[in-house]
Order: sequence, then C-alpha cells, then structure tokens
Amino acid sequence: MAKRFHLLLPKFVLTCPNQPPRPRPLASSQSFCSEPEPDLVHHSGEAPISLRDEEERHEQVQKLQMLLQQCRTDTAHRLIKSLVASRSPFSSPSDLFSLLSLSSPSMKPAFSNMIMSACLESRMLAEAMELYALTKKEGAYLSLASFNFLLEALVSEKRYVKTLELFSEIVESRVIRLDRFAYAKAIQASVKLGEMEKASELLDQMKRIRMSPTVFVYNVLISGFCREKRLRDAEKMFDEMTERNLVPNLVTYNTLVDGYCKVGELERAFGLREKMKSGNVEPNHVTYNTLLSGLCRAGKIDEAKRILGEMEAGGVLPDCVTYSVLLDGHSRCGDVEGSLALFEEASKRGAGFNEYTFSILLNGLCKEGKMEMAEQVLMKLRESGLALDEVSYNTMVKGYCKRGDVGRAVSTVEEMEVRGVRANCITYNTLIDKFCELKEMDKAEELVKKMVKKEVSPDVVTYNTLINGYGQMYNFNKCFLILEEMESNGVKPNVVSYGSLIKSFCGDGRLLEAEIILKDMVSRGVTPNAQIYNIIIDGNCTARKLKDAYRFFDDMVKIGISPTLVTYNALIYGLCRKGRLTEAEGLVPQFLSRGFSPDDITYNSLISGYSDAGNTQKCLELYETMKRLGIKPTLKTYHPLISRCGKEDMELVERLLNEMSQLGLAPDRLIYNAMIRGYAEHGDIQKAISLQTEMIDRGFKADKMTYNSLILGYFGEGKLSEVNDIVDDMKAKGLVPKADTYNLLVKGYCELKDFGGAYIWCREMFENGFLLNYNNFNELVSGLRQEGRLLEAQAVTSEMIAKGTDILRRIRAPLVMLRIATASPSPYFIRKRCRKPMLMQNSECNNSNMKKRSRYKGSSYKKMLGKQVEMLCHLDTDKGDPVILSPFGIALHVAFTSLCGLRC
Repeated sequence: MAKRFHLLLPKFVLTCPNQPPRPRPLASSQSFCSEPEPDLVHHSGEAPISLRDEEERHEQVQKLQMLLQQCRTDTAHRLIKSLVASRSPFSSPSDLFSLLSLSSPSMKPAFSNMIMSACLESRMLAEAMELYALTKKEGAYLSLASFNFLLEALVSEKRYVKTLELFSEIVESRVIRLDRFAYAKAIQASVKLGEMEKASELLDQMKRIRMSPTVFVYNVLISGFCREKRLRDAEKMFDEMTERNLVPNLVTYNTLVDGYCKVGELERAFGLREKMKSGNVEPNHVTYNTLLSGLCRAGKIDEAKRILGEMEAGGVLPDCVTYSVLLDGHSRCGDVEGSLALFEEASKRGAGFNEYTFSILLNGLCKEGKMEMAEQVLMKLRESGLALDEVSYNTMVKGYCKRGDVGRAVSTVEEMEVRGVRANCITYNTLIDKFCELKEMDKAEELVKKMVKKEVSPDVVTYNTLINGYGQMYNFNKCFLILEEMESNGVKPNVVSYGSLIKSFCGDGRLLEAEIILKDMVSRGVTPNAQIYNIIIDGNCTARKLKDAYRFFDDMVKIGISPTLVTYNALIYGLCRKGRLTEAEGLVPQFLSRGFSPDDITYNSLISGYSDAGNTQKCLELYETMKRLGIKPTLKTYHPLISRCGKEDMELVERLLNEMSQLGLAPDRLIYNAMIRGYAEHGDIQKAISLQTEMIDRGFKADKMTYNSLILGYFGEGKLSEVNDIVDDMKAKGLVPKADTYNLLVKGYCELKDFGGAYIWCREMFENGFLLNYNNFNELVSGLRQEGRLLEAQAVTSEMIAKGTDILRRIRAPLVMLRIATASPSPYFIRKRCRKPMLMQNSECNNSNMKKRSRYKGSSYKKMLGKQVEMLCHLDTDKGDPVILSPFGIALHVAFTSLCGLRC
C-alpha cells in the first residue's frame, strides 16, 4: 500500500555544491533475510586476512574516498553495494564500515547511511541490523531517510515487534526527528500484530505533535478494525479522515466494503459503493469481487448474477477471481448444474482459470457426490497444462470417501503417488477417518503404519481420529494405548483428544469415568472448553442425573467458561425427560439474558416433554410460538406433536401433515408409525393399512411399531383372524415378536374374553423367553379361573415366578411377611401386610391356633402354616368368602409352596 520509499525521501549521500543528492530507487524487499527476530544480527566468523587481501582492502577504501571527494556518489554507492554483496575483501558490511571509519572518522555518518542503503537494497536485513547496532555504538546515527528505509524493510519481512522496538528507541532517545512515514510504519506494525489500541495511541501521538496523518495511515487503521470486525470503529476512522479533508481512495472504500461483507452487512456495503461513485471513485475488480463474495456467502446467488451483469456493463470484465467467487457461491448453494454452466460459459469466453478455480469447482462437485463430473473437470485441468497438486487430489479422495467408495479413494492416492504428487497428512487422515467410520480399525491402523513408512508423520488429527473410532466402539483400552503412543511420539493430546474419550464414556453410560478423564485433562494442563462441559452435561441429562448435570454447569461457570445455547438445551432436555417442565421453561429467560435465542432443539425438547405429559394444548402453543419467531420446525418437532395429537384428533394430524409438506419435509418412518397408530386407535383400520402401503412404497420398511399398531386396530374391530395374519406377516418379514407385541396380543384376546387364545399366545411368549406384564398376568389368570381353568392359571403363575422377577417384585412384601410369620406366626400380621385386605372369616384360622411357635415342630408347623396360607389364597378379596382362587392368591400360594417345599 505504501508509496515507494524513493518517492517519499531522498537517499542520504554526501552533499556536494555542484551535485545535489538524487533519490535512488528502492529495491523490492520481498525476500529479505529471514533469520529469527531475536537473532537478526549476523555474526560472521573472522578469518585470518592475507597480505594481499589487506592491500586490496586499503585500495578499495582509497578508491571510495576519492569517489566521494569527487562527488561521484552514484559510482561510490555501486562500489559499496558490490563490496557488500561479494563479501570480499571485507567479511561483512560492518567490517567495511569499521575500516572506512578508521580511515575517515569525520565521514562516519555518510558511510553508515550508504552501507545501510546498500545492505537493504541487497536484501541483507540481518547484516543491516548488525550495522545498525554498530553505528549506534559508534555514535554515528542513521539519517531519517535510512532509518525509514530500515523500518520499511522490517515491516516487509513481517518483523513487526522489531519495528516497534526500533521506533520506540528512537522516540525515547530523540536522536532522529521522526516524520509521518516512520509513524505510518509503526502504526502498520501495530495493526499487523493485532494491537489496535497501540495503533490508536500512535495516531493520537501524531495529532498531539501536530503531525497530520496520511490516507495511508487511515487505510491501515480501517483495515485493522475491519479484520477484528469492529466496523463501528472503522466507520469512525473513515469519518475522521473526511473531516480532515483527506479524500478516501479506492483502497479505503474496498477495505471498508470488504469489512461489511464479511460480517454480513450487505446493505451498508452496497451503500458505500454508491458513496464511492458519488465521490468519483470508480469500483474496480476488487470492489465487485468483494461484493460478489458477500452475496455468495449469504446464499444470494441470483443477486450475485445481477451484480455480475452490472459489473460487465460498467466495463469491468470478470477475472479469474470473479469466477472463483461465483463458483464457490454455487457450491455453497448445492447448485452443481449452475457451477458447471458457469464454468462452461467462462471457458467459452476464454477466461483463464488457475488451480484455485479448479479446486473450488472440484470441491463443489465432490460435496454433492458428483464424482464422475469431478473426474471430467480433473481431466480438463490436466489438458489446460495446470499441474495437479495435493489439494486437488485430497478433494477427490474426500469426495470418494463421502460417497462411500473407499476403493476408488485408495486408488486415487496411489495415482497421485505415481504422478509424483506426495500424499500428505490430510490425504491419509481423510482415509483413516473413513475406515474409522466403517469401524474397520485394522485398516485404519495399517494406513497409519504406511504413512510412517512414507515419512509422513501422524499429527494430532490422525491420533484423535483413531481415538474417536475406538471410542465409538467402546474399546477404551485401545483408546488409552493410542493416547500413550501419541505422547511417546511427541504429539501432545489436545482438547479434542480428551473430548472424544469423554463423549465415548458418556455414550456408554460410564459417567464416573468421563468425570475422571475431565479431571485428568485439567491436571495435564489441557483446559476444557464449553464443548467438553456440554458433552458431560448432556451425558448426565440423558442418564437423568440432573443433580450432577447442574454440578458441572456450576463448575464451568466458576472457571469462567460461559454456557452456550447447547448447554441450556441439554439441561432443558434433561428436565423435560424427568417431567420437570416448569423448570425447563424457566431456563429460557436465563439464556435470553445471555444473548441467546431459542432454536428448534429448544422447542423440540419442550414439545416432546409436554407430549409425554399428555398436554396437547401446550404442545400446539409451543409449535405456534416457534413458527411465529421464524424458527423452522424439523421432523423432530413433528414426531412428538403428531404422536400426541393422534391420540385426540386425526383432523389436526392431517393439518400438521400439510404444514410439514409446505415446509418441504417428507414424513419419515416415525411419522408414518405415529399416524398409523392414531388411525388404528380411532378405529379407522383401512386408513392405517393404506398408510402402511404408502410408507412401504416410499422406501420405509414396516417395523415392530407398525405391526403393533395394526394389531391394535384389528383388535378394536374384533377381527382375530386378521390379527393372526398380521403376526404371521410380521414373522415372515423377519421381525420376531418381542414382549410388547406378545403383551398386546394377550391383552387383546383377554379384552375379547378369548382367554384360551390369550393362553396360547402366553405359552408362545414364555417359550421365546418373554414375560407378561403384571396387568396382563392379572387379567389372564382372572379370566382363566373364571372359566374354571385352574391348572392353566397355576401354570402361568408358576412360569412367571420361575422365569421372571416382575411378579416376584409384586409379592416381595408377602414373602417377607411369610418369613417373619414363620418366626411369629400371627395370621393378623399376615393379613395386615398383604396388598389387599383379606378378612379372616374361617374358624380354623384364628390367633389361638398359632400363639406359640413351640406348639408346632418341624413339618407339622409347615403344614399348619401352608394350610393357613391356602385359606388366605382362596378368600374373595371383596366379600371375604372362600369361593374362588384369586391371581394374587395363586402367586402367594405358589411362592409359599416353593418356599416351604409343599405341594399345591
């Protein structure tokens, strides 16, 4: 941006009355010496000087003195530059300066400036810094021109810290009166370091000493503020320069336009373009390309096309950068056809594409899985004479991996090696990540060994990918081995390494181990971030451990990590799962006060919570609120919503389905199942069957939930043969009925009073290792005893006790009671501990028969107690009459029989 040095200041030379000093052009400083900043001074070893060299040295010194006396400064300058570059017969510029100073002490300042100029023009920055240190020690300070030349060289070589050090040194010593150029370089260095406060302070210093800032200074400051997205501060600089009657140039406008575009303030960017036109500053390629980039990033590809037409109409023809920006815009929108059409159009116009343009097009095609088209573009790239680099090949490898064609990805890597393009760490990491995704960990590790053999060192991404792969398989031993290996190879685990481990432990429900990993990473000096805490908070919320989740929430706040929207969403999800809906809604104002806005995940959790609570009205209110706020509902919004509404009003479900369609959302398997269930429960089995057919036609397989809903629907119509057909079809499709299906069958048959059919399904259920739930067990046994089928009833009870724990849990209290009764056999005590009150009306069962255990010894005691329990079991729980055997009585009787070894 800066003007060339020779246009600003003349080069210092010895002035001569008949020959005024002339400015010498500043050589390009693109490749000055690049030694580390702390060691800029070059220390050359001193070799013994031969007599011949000594003579030559004196001869050159005398020649320089003569040239200067004759005011032939240009010739003297060329000679010094030649001597500095050749390092012969002088070992270094400092050596030359020392010898010249000894021969002519009065000419030290002249020699120092001329040698400094020669060093910088020869791009010998290290030698120039060595010379600067020597001249300062000798008291021969540089002229302002030479000092400015040195500052510019330092800034060009990105030695920003050293630039500011030298500037501050001169300001404090006051040996040189600095000008606007020096301040400009100091401000530029501060901006490059991101120290905007320092840059602003230097600007204020200039104002205090009545030194007017230049357009260049303001441009640099505007650039710095835009880079930090401080657009209001950049605007203040723009306004200030106009107040000082400084005319903003093209660089000023383009810098500010770029700043607006990068933060998405496109209206301000286009407004500034109109302002620059009114200021007689015509937009150029940079202006239009910046505006096009902003539009493409915002997804406004049609508007970008309009600006392209306006650009051409204004006489600014699109260049390679223009087409690269537009191709990237099409790729962002997933418009592959548009990308290819633009590419063909640009090719016909003869636009010259570079590797970057091709890589953008390749990336867009690969992201969309259009690998055949990508191969054609690759062929055109070769035909155009451009060299394929690792970026293009890596893009292709990533594309094939994304499409799942690992074989082609591997062959692409082999091809690039054949063509002399070396596969790098990114290449191998892409393949390793795909193998880990496919859970082919052996192949992933083989690839790591191969990359080491090819002298490509695995980086932290490589190891993190392996840790994540083994973590998803819950192979934690291997995860820890990978951690040890990466540390032994000098690769330090980072927050991602530990994050993968913590996520895997949380996914496996091992929350204690996850917390131990968190503490270990802190002890090793790796600071956890919000994402780490979000993972562990979400794990605890999923496990319904809200107390621990809030403990971690408090911890992250204490150590200064601000909770994010993800944090609050995890807590809301956990509270909703526990039914604590009021608390969940109470978190919304909290994160609103932190500047967050609820998203679809927030509302999905709340809707799901109220759906589980049976509050349809609240679900619909939340649904309308999210739409009003401009939050687009997702399929996860409609899952609980349709499931809840399907229990009450199928017309409402149809309305929701239409709204889904308008949003471009197609029903998935869960939506179809919810609708099938709804119609089945409302008695419209034909509609449920048609939805099942539609579901299958759309590529979704009917699952257990689908068949259970149809079974429920046919039971509602009393069609038992159709129920059996559905079960047969379910089995034929390879879906094995589980406990929920069998319980549904037993319940359906019992409700239709076909207890024999229910018993058949019950037997099949037992044979397949499943158990009845307590309600169905009670219903079935009651029905069987009502029909007088006591043996089947007792068989069901015996099977339940023999195979499961559900019924045992229900009769645990009576069993404990019986054991206590064995020690203190009181029928009153037995009666009191039973779940249902049983009136003791039989004269054989009274307190007098069992007052002391000593009256009953051994088997006689057991027989007496068994008889008492048998009488209890045969009591009718409502009337107290010993008429029929109750299900609870059977369970108690069988349990006691098993306990005491008695026969039923």
